[in-house]
Amino acid sequence: IAGSFNAAVKDAAVDALKKQGCNVLVSDLYEMKFKATATKEDITGAVKNPEHFCYGNETMLAWQEGQLASDIVDEHKKLNEADLVIFQSLTTFVNFFKFPMYWFSVPAIMKGWMDRVLTLGFAYTLEKRYSEGIFRDKKVMLSFTTGSHETMFRSNGINGDMNVTLWPIQNGVLNYCGFQVLAPQIFWAPTHLSPEAREGLLEGWRTRLQGLLNEAPLTFPPVDIFDEGKGFQLKPEVREKQAESHFGLTVGHHLEKPLPPHNQMKAGV
Repeated sequence: IAGSFNAAVKDAAVDALKKQGCNVLVSDLYEMKFKATATKEDITGAVKNPEHFCYGNETMLAWQEGQLASDIVDEHKKLNEADLVIFQSLTTFVNFFKFPMYWFSVPAIMKGWMDRVLTLGFAYTLEKRYSEGIFRDKKVMLSFTTGSHETMFRSNGINGDMNVTLWPIQNGVLNYCGFQVLAPQIFWAPTHLSPEAREGLLEGWRTRLQGLLNEAPLTFPPVDIFDEGKGFQLKPEVREKQAESHFGLTVGHHLEKPLPPHNQMKAGV
């Protein structure tokens, strides 16, 4: 929404990245009236198995045959050209999707974008996922506002650890498709801040944007440390090595140990 803090965040990024020579494209899902629900209407031709409709398989076949809905095809083209995707609001190509955190996740319209655009076959397969994923040459990051203060998202805060909140999106969606996931840009509770404090947040964002394209991504375990023959469990030698560590491997692979600090929020930590 024009005039909102999220709009100011988007504008700051567009300006900073264009000055670095990036071709920037903003996808405003609300302005586009993007359809959030994944339905049979996403396929323009006849479905292959109408009696037992499987959205993933049917849309994969439709993608292969050029029979996906035009709005999905348009987003596929953007992703194919992108070097960096910022969910905030793609670099030769940057696309922004603006969002505040809703109910500890993304808004329905953005979840619908993920459901519909990250099509089986196009964005991932059982053979091409995680570190072997289709988008492993592309970077991605989340940039969002919260309604609660930072203290409330700490490990001892009432909302719980933000690293845990981020794991399903950053690992289960972005890393799953192979993206190199940059540390998120979080604007804590801007509605509770003074105009001067909000401007300070924007200035910090502008500073980060100057080196964003060279940032190291967050670390996720590679596929080859899991044993496919044993149901994709960590290989014994990996578990033995990890046994010497005080912390688990990641937020998700905690191995019943303390979570590694800032695992989903800072690279190299």
